[in-house]
Amino acid sequence: MQVALRKLKQLDPWIALPYITLCIIGVIMVYSASAGIQMQNGGSPTGYLIKQSIFAVIGVAIALFVASMRLSILRNSKVLKGFFVVLLVMLLYVKIFGAAVNGAQGWINVGFFSIQPAEIAKFFLVVYLANQFAHYNERQETYSLTKAGYPISVAAVLLFLIFIQPDFGGFAINGAIVVVMFLGSEINWRKGVWILLTSLGLLIVGLPLIAKFVVAHFHGYQVNRFVAYINPFANNNGVGNQLVNSYYAISNGGLTGVGLGNSIQKMGYLPEPNTDFILAIISEELGWLMVAFILVLIMIIVCRTIQIGVKVDSLYQALLCYGVATFIAVETFFNIGGVSGLLPITGVTLPFISYGGSSMVVLSAAIGLVLNVSRHYKRAHGIMK
Repeated sequence: MQVALRKLKQLDPWIALPYITLCIIGVIMVYSASAGIQMQNGGSPTGYLIKQSIFAVIGVAIALFVASMRLSILRNSKVLKGFFVVLLVMLLYVKIFGAAVNGAQGWINVGFFSIQPAEIAKFFLVVYLANQFAHYNERQETYSLTKAGYPISVAAVLLFLIFIQPDFGGFAINGAIVVVMFLGSEINWRKGVWILLTSLGLLIVGLPLIAKFVVAHFHGYQVNRFVAYINPFANNNGVGNQLVNSYYAISNGGLTGVGLGNSIQKMGYLPEPNTDFILAIISEELGWLMVAFILVLIMIIVCRTIQIGVKVDSLYQALLCYGVATFIAVETFFNIGGVSGLLPITGVTLPFISYGGSSMVVLSAAIGLVLNVSRHYKRAHGIMK
């Protein structure tokens, strides 16, 4: 008991407290966003509340477990190889046999719980690439683009399998993790800056062009998302309906909202109100101030994670932090972009808030990694015994 209490005291409050607060807000808002429509459809108003509460409790338990484990376990070659093989099989399985949701085959249904391998891939890429890139530094080997070929190839296989589901959001987030961790390793900084600026330039300039190309040459659910992105109001009665109703929800809420539980858009007008578009419901019910509060909490976690990564002496631990920070920041950016129309809708959830078991478990494990690194740093520097 004393050992457990000592470990709890060693947890970084700038990570742990925002994380717990976001989980609590998420449980409340998942219930608020889902109860009404569930009753309309003859379901239980507390169904999603119970599930999300279970996910949150499991998530916290996993975060604490990862925070207290020996990081050397995650660096064991057999563990990493086994993790990769299991993940590879899962990604192949979902493409062939997986349950299709919103046009993408990305889920494995196990009872009331749906496993999304693309989410698990985010955690794997963080721990795998951190180990691979730190390996050269620890052996004092000269790092080069050629040596980065093997881990990048492993990542490319996973990214390809995620892309063909198709899961464009999952592909983009996992891709961002790979790029940032690659840049955070011992690569020559000039090459790193060139790669980063080129990637950003292609994203900014190419996204509208890609959207128009996809709409002109392809068909299907994923294409409809690009159609809605280009001009949602011209397709208000079709593919643009979801984004237009998101705009209405955000506009209705104003600064302080219409009150918890009083959203109009969640009553059948806005699809996915408790998952992808939960931020729009929060904006409508609790206002822009609550949205800002949530985003500040996420920003605190991201900034603190980066700060810890900068301070630690180990490149491996630093890369873990950079990977987790990228994971949370990019996922938040994609969700906000989809809800606001700044980006095509990609089906990306809002971290710690949206309904979902896979997302909550993987995000919590990622938080556990950062708490673990922070705890080791404090202990190594005698900050807290």
